[in-house]
Amino acid sequence: MVFLVNLARVLFAPLVQPAAADFDVTAASLGIVTSAAWLGSAAPRLPTGYLLTRLPRHQVTAATGAWLVCASLFTAVAGSVPHLAVGAFLMGLSSGMYFIAANPLVSELFPDSVGNAIGIHGMSSQFAAVGAPLAVSAILLVGDWRLIFYCVAAVAAVATLVLVWATRQTTLPTAGAADRSILAAGRAQWPIILTGIAFIGAAGFLWNGLFNLYGDYLEVAKDIDPGTARLLLSGMFAAGVPAFFVTGKLADRLPNVPLLLSIVGSFVVFVLALTVVEGVLAVAAVSLLLGYVIHSLFPAIDTYMLSSLPDRHRASAYALFSASMMFVQALGSGTVGLVVVEGVGYTTAFQSLAVGVGAVVVVLFALYRAGRLPAGGRPGETPDAAESMD
Repeated sequence: MVFLVNLARVLFAPLVQPAAADFDVTAASLGIVTSAAWLGSAAPRLPTGYLLTRLPRHQVTAATGAWLVCASLFTAVAGSVPHLAVGAFLMGLSSGMYFIAANPLVSELFPDSVGNAIGIHGMSSQFAAVGAPLAVSAILLVGDWRLIFYCVAAVAAVATLVLVWATRQTTLPTAGAADRSILAAGRAQWPIILTGIAFIGAAGFLWNGLFNLYGDYLEVAKDIDPGTARLLLSGMFAAGVPAFFVTGKLADRLPNVPLLLSIVGSFVVFVLALTVVEGVLAVAAVSLLLGYVIHSLFPAIDTYMLSSLPDRHRASAYALFSASMMFVQALGSGTVGLVVVEGVGYTTAFQSLAVGVGAVVVVLFALYRAGRLPAGGRPGETPDAAESMD
């Protein structure tokens, strides 16, 4: 399921050229389509949090599968660019809804190994980012670009039915029974919510600007051709596959705040390194390390949040955190693009942002040493699971 919902928002990028040829428009004019998919992913996070105060997590998760089936079929019959953009937005909605419902469910299904479960879940999602260009290329060998949406719809239908069957065979946790108010969760859990946003917001802002403009940056600043840049970008995403798995396990064993500080600090170092190294091999090496580190941040922050929030507030507080940090991250590429258009070089922009993220790390480290930062509970365990063990 997580592979499919992530595929739903990442497959539009490799589909831009064949779809543009079909509609007889320029590929650049379809930028609105890729943006619509990510906007769709961000839009439903708070509403889904509210929905989870009324419905069980597994029902909302299954509903996202049904939504994806319908959205994929709608997109497959697109006859115009606006129709395709609406389809991308609807498919993106399924991913935003899914992650808000499924991540708390995963943490509650495995309350004593949250990091490992989140890591495997995230790794499965990352396979979609790596495999989307390959899947599109394979489909185009036997049919047109619309065929991939029919395939997504068919597989999503089967996956949803299997999920529904699995929930009926499983004793599901009742951890969210008392989670009935987003406002109450926000008032009670604002320190951990703000801390989570501080960790991932600044770093995610920089990452969003970097990976969305990575190809143009390498061409302009490093004199690397677009084809090689796309290959390097794929490698950077591929480095995220082991990062999710390994860091998920580490998050179950190490105190989460020091782990997060080391990850974000390393990300700053590798971004700065990327701006100074020259040559394809050096850029490739730093890009792989950078990709590994930034993708390590996602299972680490999810484990930190989900293992710190009590049952009565978990889904609602996580929805507030996720919606807020997605909004901050989404501004990254637009901001970097704007300052570059105004005459600031890519290197200066990325170095300035990296220094800013480094300053955030220093502040968070100082607050942690002063005991002013929420440190979470036992690594990789939900608070209620830890209490039951005691």
